[in-house]
Amino acid sequence: MNSRERVLKALNYESTDRVPVDLGGTACSGAHVSVVSNLRKALGLNGPVKVVEPYQMLGEVDADLQEALGIDVVNLPGSKNMFGFAAEDWKTWRTFDGTDVLVPADFNTDPEPDGSILMYPQGDKSVPASAKMPKGGFYFDSIIRQKPIDEAKLNPADNLEDFTLIGDEDLTFFKEKANELYENTDLAIAMGLPGTGFGDIARVPAPWLKDPKGIRDIEEWYISTVSRRDYIKEVFAGQTEIAIKNMERIYQAVGDKVHVVFVDGTDLAAQNTLFCSLDGYRDLYLPYSRKVNDWIQANTKWKTLKHCCGGCEPLIEGFIEAGFDILNPVQTSASRMDPQHLVDTYGGRIVFWGGGVDTQHTLPFGTADEVRRQVTERLKIFSQKSGFVFNTIHNIQCNTPVENVLAMFEALGRKV
Repeated sequence: MNSRERVLKALNYESTDRVPVDLGGTACSGAHVSVVSNLRKALGLNGPVKVVEPYQMLGEVDADLQEALGIDVVNLPGSKNMFGFAAEDWKTWRTFDGTDVLVPADFNTDPEPDGSILMYPQGDKSVPASAKMPKGGFYFDSIIRQKPIDEAKLNPADNLEDFTLIGDEDLTFFKEKANELYENTDLAIAMGLPGTGFGDIARVPAPWLKDPKGIRDIEEWYISTVSRRDYIKEVFAGQTEIAIKNMERIYQAVGDKVHVVFVDGTDLAAQNTLFCSLDGYRDLYLPYSRKVNDWIQANTKWKTLKHCCGGCEPLIEGFIEAGFDILNPVQTSASRMDPQHLVDTYGGRIVFWGGGVDTQHTLPFGTADEVRRQVTERLKIFSQKSGFVFNTIHNIQCNTPVENVLAMFEALGRKV
């Protein structure tokens, strides 16, 4: 089997020659740029790593690293990142932990007097910064730029500013990139769909917009899902309408050369509890996700991925009802997320993409032997009903020992 065949069989609950593996296929299944850099050095691969997603500081998993590690999935990126500028005209920069990397031209590398790094929407320093990496930090935090709310003037159209019809330039980018990846690799291709995640809290502050309007404060947004639910529903309804128009155009550009689409990254659970009730999910989120997934299933062969961190087990039945094919990152360290329980209850009805090793405890702080044991155990459990793509639980975090990452791949049968 080649990688593409292997992933597609797993997504259809068919047996494979080995469990397919993802690293870098989505924005929630990659690794911090320092980890990617250390992996390349350990494997004798030269050259600085590109920061392909600066919001999370994700490093590029390039073709040579994919081959060395036996990766089965490749990402089809968007033309612009979370800060609204393109990944082009690369320049050198050194992270606070001393890793030499490449960043896009519009990535701000000039420190503030306190040593922090500010990031600007669309790279425009004439407007207020939209994110900040503290001195000595590893990631950017959104800067909340919400204006005082006037209830009498609150308009859902302001929060719909995020969602626009995709332009011809972006469609050309998607088409050319899909053709390139489909023809020049045998990997399964995953891409993120624009505007299909309802209430994705990473996107609510809109770090790519120069002057975001509407409800942009994270706390205020969560409160509004209860106190201003009709407002949120109007936003979601308008978002759905735009998303379906965009999917029609994207499908014309890429067709079925794309295999997996990252539809929704909205986290609805914390470590030990939910962010919303089951009734709240069914009332506020499920209907709109169902419309998106219905269109995809009726018009494409794409498999749809729902990302939800935390103890989301009570919501999984709703995810299945909403039409999602895949659940990521499968946070087994959270409440009610025991691997065997998940397989027994939902195996064969939703694909588990993740859950392969704990990135909170075992991978960053355990021994190499502990990593190998956990990976071996997870392979055995999640493979019981097929429908499993191995990935760490969310992105591999900075300061994770490279020896442990190599041990993970050793347990997957790789000679590293």
